[in-house]
Amino acid sequence: MFNLAEQDLEKLGAVHTATEIYQQPHVWGKMLTTLAEHKDTHQNFIKKLKETHAHVRVIFTGAGTSAFAGDTLTPELNQSTTKSTFTFESIATTDIVSNPYAYLKADVPTVLVSFARSGNSPESVAAVNLAETIIKDFYQVVITCNSEGKLAVNTKGDDKSLLILTPPEAHDKSFAMTSSFTTMMVAAYVLFGETNTQAVIDQSINQAERLLHMVGDKVDEVLEQSYERMVFLGSGLLGQLAHEGALKVLELTAGKVAATYESSLGFRHGPKSILNEQSLVVMFMSQDSYTRKYDMDLLNELATDNSGIKIAVVDYYEDEAVSGHADFVICLDIEKGKEVNDFSLSLPYIIFPQVLAMKNALKLAITPDNPSPSGLVNRVVQGVTIYPIN
Repeated sequence: MFNLAEQDLEKLGAVHTATEIYQQPHVWGKMLTTLAEHKDTHQNFIKKLKETHAHVRVIFTGAGTSAFAGDTLTPELNQSTTKSTFTFESIATTDIVSNPYAYLKADVPTVLVSFARSGNSPESVAAVNLAETIIKDFYQVVITCNSEGKLAVNTKGDDKSLLILTPPEAHDKSFAMTSSFTTMMVAAYVLFGETNTQAVIDQSINQAERLLHMVGDKVDEVLEQSYERMVFLGSGLLGQLAHEGALKVLELTAGKVAATYESSLGFRHGPKSILNEQSLVVMFMSQDSYTRKYDMDLLNELATDNSGIKIAVVDYYEDEAVSGHADFVICLDIEKGKEVNDFSLSLPYIIFPQVLAMKNALKLAITPDNPSPSGLVNRVVQGVTIYPIN
């Protein structure tokens, strides 16, 4: 996998991370099968909500990568479900727990959708408890990789709760979330999306499978140079995906590579100051022709700044205007004009930073499966005190 033999991955402490990245399209397919098997239960849950309430607030929540799943999904669902009973928002559990009354509205019917790999993080459990206490008409959907986690167990016997379990493989053993992140997004997209959701994910599966065959070579090419800093950029939901790309680099390199993210338009407003000659900029290109103009403007600017940076662009088709300004192009090779949306691209797009982070960690002699052996950062967050609400 990714130009590394399995015995080398074992020796280098990267076998779980590599396997979990590589398995993603296969696990998404299994997730689709699971969702189809439980389609009636899921549709009845949604139907009952729509019949009971004229308007329902849907809050995607989680912490870290689990929060970024909601951040990435929200723009797509709000755009594609314009006549829906639902209004979608993404609010991290870390915000809800510390400021519950700023985010939870007692008189607004609300579905709290929890994304959780383990389902045991203190903020995730506390966010549900707070929402149950504050909101009069409260419902929850738990999308988790762990059937034995507290969030999953607490849904049993509750007809106002829906539990969706990912395939077991998505319960990542590695420190960093990879297949858990993308598979939970697939589940939520199919649950709440209104049309052609399976076709969209099938397309993402095909794109990811093609990308996996060549991404190792591309990453090796990028990493021929060393970088002190990496910046991930995108517009709309791809700007939110950039947050996850940056976190993967921070996590897997144990902070030895400083990584940040911004929107294509927002980058000029101060964050661009981070760039130096040891910087890599990774841009996620939108398929939307209007949005893409802003991505292209920034790409052109970065390429002509003479700042000494390197630019890697993740795109969905071969665009000469892009390749003329980028040092590296990671292309899904989709026919131009073929119908895609930015969410369908987000699933294969994130594979590049996942592999980039893993192989950069190895270059720095860091074990990706456990980049923080000292326990400074933990796979399941520890050390959080939850205080009772007045």
